[in-house]
Amino acid sequence: MNFEQARFNMVEQQIRPWEVLDQRVLDLLMSMPREDFVPAPFRKLAFSDTCIPLGHGEVMMPPKVEARLLQALEVQPTDKILEIGTGSGYLTALLAKSGKHVTSIEIQAEFTCAAEVKFVKHTIANVKLETADGVYGWEREAPYDVIAVTGSVPLLSDHFQRQLTVGGRLFVIVGESPVMDARLVTRVDEYEWTEESLFETDLPALRGAPCPQRFIF
Repeated sequence: MNFEQARFNMVEQQIRPWEVLDQRVLDLLMSMPREDFVPAPFRKLAFSDTCIPLGHGEVMMPPKVEARLLQALEVQPTDKILEIGTGSGYLTALLAKSGKHVTSIEIQAEFTCAAEVKFVKHTIANVKLETADGVYGWEREAPYDVIAVTGSVPLLSDHFQRQLTVGGRLFVIVGESPVMDARLVTRVDEYEWTEESLFETDLPALRGAPCPQRFIF
């Protein structure tokens, strides 16, 4: 398989048409070998417009969703970043190449260990990996300039947004299958945040994420 051609096609046929025009993001996607982060049985699907199974009910986001996430967050070289859900480590690597430092929280120790090996291979040294439950964020190192939540949450509580710096940005997918809302939350000041709806998608929920209260008749 010609991975370079497949990568080019991914950017030109999936990502640009999905309104990702930030050249920094496009260059980053062209330079980071996504195929190195995909589980071996699915390597030929590395550039497909689909979620890729990782095991334990987790998936890699489709490439266009990763691209929209990066574009929306506008990561700066000085940014301190929190990622909830390391998964394959691919998005972690993209965030690390964009910002100053990434703390990535993953509940599955298997994924943490695999990601660490990949980061060594690609000489990515500005990532701190934690095997822990990040469903309520990672308060011990807050605040963060950027928070990226890689699984969905049925209900958006204020735990993540309160861990942002003023001016900080949060990407999170809110709702329940089959239709969820990808949102960008920006902290305006100590007591105020703005929310922007970006697009609709569907991703597995974070384990233990709060759910809306159900009425039982």
